[in-house]
Amino acid sequence: MAELCCAGLSFRTAPLDVRERMALSVEDQDRLMDQLRAGGLEAVVLCTCNRAEIYAAGPGADEALEAVREAICERGGEQARSHLYGHRGEAAALHLFRVCCSLDSMVLGEAQIFGQVKEAYERALAAGAAGGELSRACQAAFACAKRARTETGIGRAATSMASAAVDLARRIFGDLAGRPALVVGAGEIGELAARHLGQARCKVLIANRTLERAQALAEQVGAAARPFEELHALLVAVDLVVCSTASPTPLFTRESVAPAMKARRYRPLLLVDLAVPRDVAPGVHGSAEGVYAYDVDDIQQVIAENVSARAAEAVKAEQIVSEEVARWVRARAVRDGVPVLALLRQRAEQIARAEAERTLQNLPELSDKQRRSVEAMGIAIVNKLLHGPTAKLRALDPSGAPSPLAGAAAELFGLEGEAPPKAAGGKS
Repeated sequence: MAELCCAGLSFRTAPLDVRERMALSVEDQDRLMDQLRAGGLEAVVLCTCNRAEIYAAGPGADEALEAVREAICERGGEQARSHLYGHRGEAAALHLFRVCCSLDSMVLGEAQIFGQVKEAYERALAAGAAGGELSRACQAAFACAKRARTETGIGRAATSMASAAVDLARRIFGDLAGRPALVVGAGEIGELAARHLGQARCKVLIANRTLERAQALAEQVGAAARPFEELHALLVAVDLVVCSTASPTPLFTRESVAPAMKARRYRPLLLVDLAVPRDVAPGVHGSAEGVYAYDVDDIQQVIAENVSARAAEAVKAEQIVSEEVARWVRARAVRDGVPVLALLRQRAEQIARAEAERTLQNLPELSDKQRRSVEAMGIAIVNKLLHGPTAKLRALDPSGAPSPLAGAAAELFGLEGEAPPKAAGGKS
């Protein structure tokens, strides 16, 4: 049976400049899944602004984990290796479940990660890269996340990256009512930022490479759209910029910000960069009088101050995760034991039928009914003998770990290496 594993790096283990190397495009993620699938592994690739992870399943957990580590280092460089974490089996499932429940997020309780994991899984499913083991693990993780949202308040009034950006702006400017603000990027984070700025009564402008998308979002949130070509000119007019694009290179540099600051007569300008790779180049902060620039790692400090309100709910969610991981382990243990049970029963029934046939050859005077009774007696003896072992093989200890007897039974009865019997209808 395939073993689950995962490896990756996140805001907890890797600085932003390392995470930027793993900001893979959808096409790159698909190529990575193809590479792992060609090596005999199931794979789901998850890339967000705060983490880059691969969940995989293969016949050997150690070998699969090493293959995943190497695939990450091929793209992130050797610098990424020292920041990697890796998990196997139950520990990998625990990590996946906690990620889906946003217990491992920079923003505790945020809802976006659940959708991002689902999207990554669906992409792997469409590519044929997610097989039975990964599918079962992902579906169990999704059910766990839904239960955590329903049974706890972990997501209630959760701070998002976008709302934290607005909190940061208030610390610098005070009341934001009437202040002109620019949102660069019309994706999910851009939409959240625009809504939060609107709630703070800012005058919101939206710029996006595709003007139509900027106009559509502006219409939804009561903002105004501007052509992307006006990006640097807009720095003169606005006080606050929130960036969240997929640009592979920075949109704002020291060189592009300097003339805008001069034209502004050095009135304070705040740039909050929620993108990975960064939209605002390192070194912009403090490059001129009045320039403030913060990236996703800086935002973490703002978020940390708002986590305590959801700490109690997080404890409840962690308990749900523990219960759901134990459920997953139990289900997997049954699947582990079933092939051994089926092989053991098949072997025993073969022996019973052979012995019954040998006995019946020496009793030609028996009627058909009597012959069937002898054959039935052989199967009944098998059922009686296997009832106890069957119960033991299906049993789990209180910790949820699978019974070690399955492997012992396979070795004792010489069942190792045999193919499980075919199901009814000839399907394997």
